[in-house]
Amino acid sequence: MDKKIKVMLSTEGTYPFHQGGVSTWCDILVNQLENVDYTVYSLMMNPFISQIFDLPSSAELVKVPLWGTEEPSEYLDVPFSKVYISKRRTTDSVIREKFIPLFRQMISEMLSLEKKPRKLGEVLHSMYLYFQEYEYKKSFKSGIVWDEYKSIVYSFAAVPDNDIDMPSVYDLIQSLGWLYRFMVTLNTPIPKADVTHSAAAAFCGIPCVLAKIENNTPYMLTEHGVYIREQYLSLSKRGYPSYLNTFFIRMVNSVISLNYEYADVVAPVCRYNVRWESHFGVEDDKINVIYNGVDTDRFAPMESKRKYRQPTVVSIARIDPLKDIISLIEATDLVRREIPDIKVSLYGSVSVEDYYEECQKRVRDLGLEDHFIFEGHTNNAPEAYNSGDIVALSSISEAFPYSVVEAMMSGKPVVSTDVGGIAEALGDCGVLVTPRAPEELAQGIITFLKNPEMIKEKGEKARKRAVEYFSIEKVLENHYNSYMRLVTSEREIKKVLPISLLQKQKFYAEKGYTLLNMGYVREAIEQFREAVNASPASPSAPILVLEIANSYRKLGEHDKAELEILKSSALTG
Repeated sequence: MDKKIKVMLSTEGTYPFHQGGVSTWCDILVNQLENVDYTVYSLMMNPFISQIFDLPSSAELVKVPLWGTEEPSEYLDVPFSKVYISKRRTTDSVIREKFIPLFRQMISEMLSLEKKPRKLGEVLHSMYLYFQEYEYKKSFKSGIVWDEYKSIVYSFAAVPDNDIDMPSVYDLIQSLGWLYRFMVTLNTPIPKADVTHSAAAAFCGIPCVLAKIENNTPYMLTEHGVYIREQYLSLSKRGYPSYLNTFFIRMVNSVISLNYEYADVVAPVCRYNVRWESHFGVEDDKINVIYNGVDTDRFAPMESKRKYRQPTVVSIARIDPLKDIISLIEATDLVRREIPDIKVSLYGSVSVEDYYEECQKRVRDLGLEDHFIFEGHTNNAPEAYNSGDIVALSSISEAFPYSVVEAMMSGKPVVSTDVGGIAEALGDCGVLVTPRAPEELAQGIITFLKNPEMIKEKGEKARKRAVEYFSIEKVLENHYNSYMRLVTSEREIKKVLPISLLQKQKFYAEKGYTLLNMGYVREAIEQFREAVNASPASPSAPILVLEIANSYRKLGEHDKAELEILKSSALTG
């Protein structure tokens, strides 16, 4: 190709605002992949987070805060007049006739045990089109929507086979609030791109799905962790009532299934993830494992960088419950009994403030202030790895973490929990232990620190393995080739063509017939009318107008029915 490939890279709670393996991966692609210009579409928790990664001048950044905004339009680059007009246009009648049918379908899909991702994709795309014309907040926070939501949920909960507990009013408010926040992507214009690329099978994949439906843009999905497993682990600590647990997990399952269905390529960062993708029905020919990699020159052994004279363990991880820092602290206490001058240096930013406070308290309670050091965020990871003897990782969930590969490239043996693809990365260059088992973690650390020759031998072996399998050049080459295959394949070139008017007509007509069968006659009329407007000159248009007429007859509105019959006659000439 003569011109650069334009890629929309969609992230969630990570790049370019937080450190971590996903952000490292993103930064490598965005800054080092030649012949590719990126638009980073970043779902962020709130608009007040500071950006910590610099983007190249060729890259664009779209910031989409989920919380922290009074008006969803605050972060959009749109004139006030447009926002004002959309609010004025969003009347109760519009909400009832245009939004409610879509909302009803979305909630039904979210609550259902059996997922229909194609149907959900079409509904979300229709909502995306709706919000181009009507106001997001006024629609979602309408009393009409609240009444409809209660009605749908109560109906679902009343059927024993649906396995949903009857919610409290608090449950309803909280779950509807989640939808309002998580679906804000539907209110955000989709950047034009040759390829979309999501960093997770999560809410950040929704813009990629919309681009696939709207512009038929090829979609590549990378999976770093097992998203559904991480959500289960996170949810178990929150203590939500039964309905909220059920709603949240079913909503997440809906979004995951949606991503897998629409992605053209699913590229996990390790083979461990493949079994989860297969469980969700991803076809084998869609899956292409691309391991993470690091710079062989930047991450290298540097004996001169030791920070402490004492035996030292380094851990680089954000302070987050998924990293299980508490187990590392408790392991430190156990190691101290055999190695009294042990030092553990933890480098990483605070992701969850409450958890950080819990970790600090555990250190104080165990009297480890001189042994377990919170070093804070570091801008020099290579120096951090080389500041100690070995590297430890205590996570309860990972995919193919950069911290392990970076440590190996730095010539450091690793003691790690056996989660995700760590065993694939580490080989026999370290020790694997059971998650949430401080005793095993401590024993692995003691084994190394009491045997300097083993540290040297395993460190050299780790460096050799990392250079052979996990170089940054391989990462860049594999991603560029994946983009090229998507952009240049005949199948995808055909998909870049806009959806035809007849396809749009068929789409609206099918929705109309579905609503009619469900007994939602007025909503069906609106969809039939959209179908006619999509292609008034088509052979189907007169038939669809007659459907509108018959629907008005069912409502007893015979004058309107007669007008529609006249329209049908005019269309047939």
